[in-house]
Amino acid sequence: MLFWILIAVLTGVAALSILVPLSRSDRARTAGTVSADEAVYREQLSAIESEFERGLIDAEAAEAARTETGRRLLAAHDRRAGQADGASRGGRIRTAQVLALLGLPVAAVGLYLVLGAPGQPDLPLAQRLNAPAEQQSLEVLVARVERHLEQNPQDGQGWSVIAPVYLSLGRAQASAKAYANALRLLGPRQDWLTDMGEALTIANQGLVTADARSAFEKAAALDASAVKPRFFLAIALGQEGKTAEAIAAWETLLENADETAAWVGAARQQLAGLRGNQPAGAPQRGPTQEEVAASQDMAAEDRQAMIKDMVAGLAGRLGAEGGSAAEWTQLIRAYMVLGEREKAETALAEAEVAYEGKPEDLSLIKDAASQLGL
Repeated sequence: MLFWILIAVLTGVAALSILVPLSRSDRARTAGTVSADEAVYREQLSAIESEFERGLIDAEAAEAARTETGRRLLAAHDRRAGQADGASRGGRIRTAQVLALLGLPVAAVGLYLVLGAPGQPDLPLAQRLNAPAEQQSLEVLVARVERHLEQNPQDGQGWSVIAPVYLSLGRAQASAKAYANALRLLGPRQDWLTDMGEALTIANQGLVTADARSAFEKAAALDASAVKPRFFLAIALGQEGKTAEAIAAWETLLENADETAAWVGAARQQLAGLRGNQPAGAPQRGPTQEEVAASQDMAAEDRQAMIKDMVAGLAGRLGAEGGSAAEWTQLIRAYMVLGEREKAETALAEAEVAYEGKPEDLSLIKDAASQLGL
């Protein structure tokens, strides 16, 4: 603590030792220059009068010399006034400099006294990481686990511990990677798969990507009664433009649900939105049991191909027959979910042409595209 006080005092002394002599020398130079100039010009005026009286110069030459010397004397006087104003301004600037140079060290020491711990000895990073857990901040604890995992990358339990912490800190991509490591090392678990899918969805700004959907499907297969993976799978159906299937998924999820559960309100809101977007006369039934069974038996590549076929069918119908703003939005969203950004941009351009004369609908499509990163 004494060291920092000495540093602050020495900083102030050093600043004053430079500023004070500079200030004095500037004033001295200003005063000396002005006095010398005016004295010279006054001496020249006296010499002109003396030469005129002795007949060395005529009256016309004497008047011209007086005029020129008087002009120079007035100019010197004006310079003295300007230098005085500049000195005044310079004095204010130097005062501000002195206050800044003295105030910063004083403020730093004051903040350290209030926020710091002057009585504590130096504590290197290694020593902080080795301190008892109850004495460490969250950032230090995270750094401690990360250091452990660097040295022990096969510690699946360590990855499972840090994964939810990453998510709470807003590091969704790191959380998903940590869950993936835990699953790889320790085997599948419904909650880890669900949380990994959620982290991937958050990292992609709410889009249920193919990887996230795969994680949710595996979680639902491990525990068919788990609500969270089915919740996200229903969202995925809506994002892919499969309105009827999404409605059926939400209705199934809400059957016998506890109305006080936190997720119920969001589920009902999603369901209401889908029903509002569904074209009049469209069937609201879900897939048959045979279709569900067939879908579950498909390999991931086959399921992805089926999804692409459905999206291609939607795109073909909209291109040939047109459709609602909600359907164009669903097509754009489906392309983004599939990772086909160029097709999403093409669909957006086609929708802009189709709705050129309907600014309200076009605005809805553009807003949705903007949220998707287009």
